[in-house]
Amino acid sequence: MARTWLTIQVDLIEGRGIRLDPTPGRVFLVGPGHSFEHLAEAINSAFARWDLSHLHEFELQDGRRIGFPDDEFASELAWLDHAKLKVARELKPGDEFVYVFDLGDGWRHRCVVQTTKVDPAREYGMAPPYPVAISGWGWIPDQYGRRSQQDDEDEE
Repeated sequence: MARTWLTIQVDLIEGRGIRLDPTPGRVFLVGPGHSFEHLAEAINSAFARWDLSHLHEFELQDGRRIGFPDDEFASELAWLDHAKLKVARELKPGDEFVYVFDLGDGWRHRCVVQTTKVDPAREYGMAPPYPVAISGWGWIPDQYGRRSQQDDEDEE
């Protein structure tokens, strides 16, 4: 098993047909035992997603697609199981890949594995059981484009 802890910079570049500039971003600390499922959960949390009923996928540079295997879409989406693949085994420093949350609204993230090795105790104070955001910047848009509670009430 890989023992390397990675930092991965994730920038939200677009969603709901809107290109974000500047891009909000987060840097995640990812350990050797963390799966792509764990990383997706950390990204969704750090980017303020609360309706998690949408499909997501990672696409690696070599074209592999990783996500939640779903029998309903089995013939359309040839995904590897996000719960089984470990991030640190599949990626190395310098790799770039894409994460998309909600395939309909297309919240697309550019992800880059940083080139420096990290010590989780130094960066976070301990080795976290799941990936965690250790820094971040920028305005995070609402996943449905609402600006206030009133926007939600107007739709009802």
